[in-house]
Amino acid sequence: MPVRVLLPGGQEVVARLWARRQLPDGWRYDVGLPVYENGPGDSVEAAEYRVWVRAPDHVRPVAGVSYDQVPTEYLPKPSVVDQVLGPRRPSGWVMAKAGGRGPGRGGVVHAVDCDEALTGAPELTLERALDVAQQPGVRLCSLCGAAAELDPVLKGFDRGFEDSE
Repeated sequence: MPVRVLLPGGQEVVARLWARRQLPDGWRYDVGLPVYENGPGDSVEAAEYRVWVRAPDHVRPVAGVSYDQVPTEYLPKPSVVDQVLGPRRPSGWVMAKAGGRGPGRGGVVHAVDCDEALTGAPELTLERALDVAQQPGVRLCSLCGAAAELDPVLKGFDRGFEDSE
């Protein structure tokens, strides 16, 4: 299938569309650009250079051409659970240590995607995050919800269910 490809510098060429693939950030098209290559001796031969390009940034349809027959890979449909719950945060925790030496120097436990979490800090499992959270001077971040998620586990789920007599 012919397709127009926009090249750097504003040039536009007609290329061959081989396939298209849907990705989370948009579409990519596998296009074959017409080029020449050196052949045996001093000969020059027609060839094709294939490359994946971003659509629609670098690709335009050719008027009157149907693209229904182009092999197309779609993103898998989200599960019913994902549709109902929506996007979920990544799991895991990180510790931002406070300065100083010795026991009780403290720090803050953050969710891995917290804006305040240190980039590249080692990721903690839930069990390790709970162990760290019980150390003197350590607090749980309220910005990312670490406090709301870990406090009930640390203090027990039955809070608020006591007999009110």
